Amino acid sequence: MTTHSPLLDVQGVSFTMQGQTLLAPISLQLHPGELLLLTGPSGSGKSTLLKIMASLVAPTAGQIFFESRDIVTLKPERYRQQVSYCFQTPVLFGDTVYDNLALPWQIRQQKPQREQLVASLSSVHLTADMLDKKIEQLSGGEKQRVGLLRNLQFMPQVLLLDEVTSALDEENKAAINHLIDGLIRENNLAVMWISHDVQEISQAKKVLKLDMPQQGEAHEPA
Repeated sequence: MTTHSPLLDVQGVSFTMQGQTLLAPISLQLHPGELLLLTGPSGSGKSTLLKIMASLVAPTAGQIFFESRDIVTLKPERYRQQVSYCFQTPVLFGDTVYDNLALPWQIRQQKPQREQLVASLSSVHLTADMLDKKIEQLSGGEKQRVGLLRNLQFMPQVLLLDEVTSALDEENKAAINHLIDGLIRENNLAVMWISHDVQEISQAKKVLKLDMPQQGEAHEPA
């Protein structure tokens, strides 16, 4: 269920680099409890848009408001705790899965609760012994799931997902979809999800398709 006030309000955001338009101007709103599925051809700027919304990349033009405040006025660390970006190919830290799931706790100067970490793993069809597994031993699908769980140790208000099921089989895709659907309903989480999966697209209530940018649509500021 959505409310009238958006969590994120994207107004005329675009991005160019070396005269090349990577993201044509776009405006959108994302509300609490809403899932917006983002699709479109490779090169249309989907990942660029999510990185801009996550404050990982500065737009060439336009503004983004979080709870009605321009995000350039917010502390990046606090903002990124509330607007969490999950990479398609996550960068994992340390030596083990435990190191990654414990990281959000340590950042907040809290002691990781092992039983909560095990419960997290179970929610995406990973077993408790996975906690001690070396990062280099993980498959692509396992890395995607660990990266997602790292983002969910402390619930953000907005979750930005960049093709997080691309390396998963159908059973594990279903587990991720079930998990995200539950978080949306139970926590009023707002989710923007890049996907090319036909089934995920067909089941989404709200889909935004990006087209390839026409060169010259956005320009570097003078």
